[in-house]
Amino acid sequence: MAVVLVAEDDQDIAAILTRLLTRAGHTVLHTPDGMAAFERVLADRPDVVLTDLGMPRMDGLELTRAIRRHPDLADTPVVMLSGHLHPGDSQPVTAGVCAVLLKPCPNDKLRSVVQDLVDRGPHAHSDNGAACPAHRPVSA
Repeated sequence: MAVVLVAEDDQDIAAILTRLLTRAGHTVLHTPDGMAAFERVLADRPDVVLTDLGMPRMDGLELTRAIRRHPDLADTPVVMLSGHLHPGDSQPVTAGVCAVLLKPCPNDKLRSVVQDLVDRGPHAHSDNGAACPAHRPVSA
């Protein structure tokens, strides 16, 4: 059973994601903002981080950069789920996000991406995201 940290400020979306991932067999932790998420990643070392882009105190890009800069966390898989990105947007790639999904995302696709990263496990990332063997560009 993998541990997935959901960083999402919308409580309704967080509840849906928690239910979906719990039903897929994962243990789900939730934080309402990026700063709390980073603190939780430090404390609990989840197998995958699923982050929203727009959050208070630290957005999803800043959260991903903070994870990538920390030597003990840098290989943590990160998925970004956002309604504010467009296909081809390079910001998540340069931040080191492994996969980007656009809201609304089909449940089966979200489960599949998270499971793929759980199966792959921790892996290296470069400053521009190019070294992430699991990288998936922004997709609908």
